[in-house]
Amino acid sequence: MAHAYLRAIGLEVNYMGSRILVVEDSAVIRRLIEVCLRAADLEILTREDGKTGLAAVGSESPDLVVLDIGLPGMDGWEVLDRIRRDESTRNIPVVVLTAHAEEESRRRANEGGADAFVTKPFQPNDFRSTVLSLLE
Repeated sequence: MAHAYLRAIGLEVNYMGSRILVVEDSAVIRRLIEVCLRAADLEILTREDGKTGLAAVGSESPDLVVLDIGLPGMDGWEVLDRIRRDESTRNIPVVVLTAHAEEESRRRANEGGADAFVTKPFQPNDFRSTVLSLLE
């Protein structure tokens, strides 16, 4: 919220220090996300599966979570549900990232409390804009 105010009064917004947790099983997609967000000086943490991703949400205190749905073990839907049910994590913005572009997935993400829905493949600039707008 403070970032939006700073922009409104014409001051530069600095995202340095914001911590992003990326829960994605594909090393290629994790790397692409890191490259997309590097220019914004964000701290990027990564996990490869739902169970370790959920644990990191609690232990690492991220400012935002990028959450793949098709994760091994515990899928992204379950992770999202647990994030939203936990009092200490329910207000963390979550970007759902999926290769499933059908309306059912979008609806489920919305009903589950996701703050944004991004389909793979994604445009890097659009993805970065989505993440930065949620950090404001």
